[in-house]
Amino acid sequence: MTQKHTTPDGLVIVDKPSGFTSHDVVAKMRGIARTRRVGHAGTLDPMATGVLVLGVERATKLLGHLALTEKEYLGTIRIGQDTVTDDAEGEIISSTDASGVTRQAIDAGVAVLTGAIMQVPSKVSAIKIDGVRSYKRAREGEEFDIPARPVTVSSFTVYDVRPAVAENGTPVLDLVVSVVCSSGTYIRALARDLGAGLGVGGHLTVLRRTRVGPYKLDAARTLDRLQQELTVLPIAEAAAAAFPRWDVDARRARLLTNGVRLEMPGEYAGTGPVAVFDPEGTFLALVEEHRGKAKSLSVFG
Repeated sequence: MTQKHTTPDGLVIVDKPSGFTSHDVVAKMRGIARTRRVGHAGTLDPMATGVLVLGVERATKLLGHLALTEKEYLGTIRIGQDTVTDDAEGEIISSTDASGVTRQAIDAGVAVLTGAIMQVPSKVSAIKIDGVRSYKRAREGEEFDIPARPVTVSSFTVYDVRPAVAENGTPVLDLVVSVVCSSGTYIRALARDLGAGLGVGGHLTVLRRTRVGPYKLDAARTLDRLQQELTVLPIAEAAAAAFPRWDVDARRARLLTNGVRLEMPGEYAGTGPVAVFDPEGTFLALVEEHRGKAKSLSVFG
């Protein structure tokens, strides 16, 4: 008698390779985990590497909530050249000698792009404009504008400024940077806007995501390693790491799983999603406080 393969519910933290789309990684994980129920929390550009959070089986229901968490990146911004995609994948559309740009000017430019800002995403992003992906409109040569959106750049740090010479002979500066930002922030757009502010253009040449919410690079595994040994963070551990925890007694646990809206303690007001656990430590549900009651987002128990 053949033993039925069962994939545990949980998260897989992948160290995405360059050249793969987020969808490519999901497709690969479906083969590794032997299940169709795989999704990702927030995309990562093909050029970029690093932390991509995947949900397997019932944990796919957590992904929409995890996608909204803070992200952290390490990258390199080239000052002195603009590209059509705002990153190294696109054709260079302008080159300007950046050798005269001072560290003081760079720091001032970075300061303008730190905090709560309005950002216009790159035209080759996946944002929908009137129901059509922006990159599709750009590919077809359409002229269009993307409205600016509010994002938060908690931290934008320049670690090193390296003079370099571009392939066409233009003196440029390569800035090694780290960024901590809200969901929906485009690092490519930060590179573009920093270069524009300095008057010489800029684009992103290297990007590595080092954190998504509580999940860091040290917990991530390459696809090759996952192929050898599938490492799944159990759904209960994943929820406890990502959301505030609310432990309820057996009676409340029963009521909650039967659809009753429980009274929530005041400490959870305005905190967003809250993970509910029963006395045995079983992850029951993701709820949100609404007028003092627990409004169910997803039930797992």
